[in-house]
Amino acid sequence: MAENRIVNTHQSEAWNGYEGRHWAEHQARYDALNDPANAPLLDAARIRETDRVLDIGCGNGRLTRLAARTAAHVVGVDLSEPMLERARASAAAEHLGNVTHLRADAQVHPFDEASFDVAVSRFGVMFFADPVAAFSNIRRALRPGGRIAFVCPQSVLRMDQAVIFAAVAEHVTLPDLSAPAETGPAAFADPARAERVLTDAGFDDVTVEPVEVPQGWGPDAADAATFLFGWGPMRHWLRDAAPDAVDRAREAATEAFRAYETDDGVRPMARHWLVTAVRPGGSAPAPGA
Repeated sequence: MAENRIVNTHQSEAWNGYEGRHWAEHQARYDALNDPANAPLLDAARIRETDRVLDIGCGNGRLTRLAARTAAHVVGVDLSEPMLERARASAAAEHLGNVTHLRADAQVHPFDEASFDVAVSRFGVMFFADPVAAFSNIRRALRPGGRIAFVCPQSVLRMDQAVIFAAVAEHVTLPDLSAPAETGPAAFADPARAERVLTDAGFDDVTVEPVEVPQGWGPDAADAATFLFGWGPMRHWLRDAAPDAVDRAREAATEAFRAYETDDGVRPMARHWLVTAVRPGGSAPAPGA
């Protein structure tokens, strides 16, 4: 499966720069943050031991490796070489011989026609420059009756993290995180858009269901705030802010995170959409099959 050109150049630059390096260097932290979404996603994907699976935007490869424990073979695709290096190393450490990692742009990569039974993604489909084209390409890679399942964030206003960002915004300027966006974390915050894009891309039986899970932000409020302020988008937003204002914002975030401290660490609730769809022309297995 040859690598191909990258058309989503802006995202490629971001995920091969500081953003991708931060995710790779803090692999365990990001896994703790996002792992609670894995179980409902894998339940919806209904992966069987004979299935070939495509993981879109696989990042450090946590979902790829979980899928590989059931599937015949899993191909994890991402733009970020730093994260793919971590994904390959982690798969080797877990002695998973049925995993392949590929640096490619899923929007245009020439996947073999009907070469996968299932496509999955955990927070990897919101960054397509042309989502209809991207999902059309993924649909062609699925066999008739093949299925896709992914999770994506709801509006930030529906997240507990909205309280944290509001506290930060009292001291520094942040973008309007509730504004509709064509690409980025909020690209499918409106579930109607997810349904419309998948339908336009040629999928049938599109479903969008809410999923609410806790996120692990760190052992305590101060640690969670430090991690937040090292996150790529936050660094970008605050690049021109005065240092004393950033210090006050970090202190405000620490205080806001205290409301979510538990015996298991800082655990605010995240609210996502679980989206599933089927490529027409075949029969998907019944639940539990």
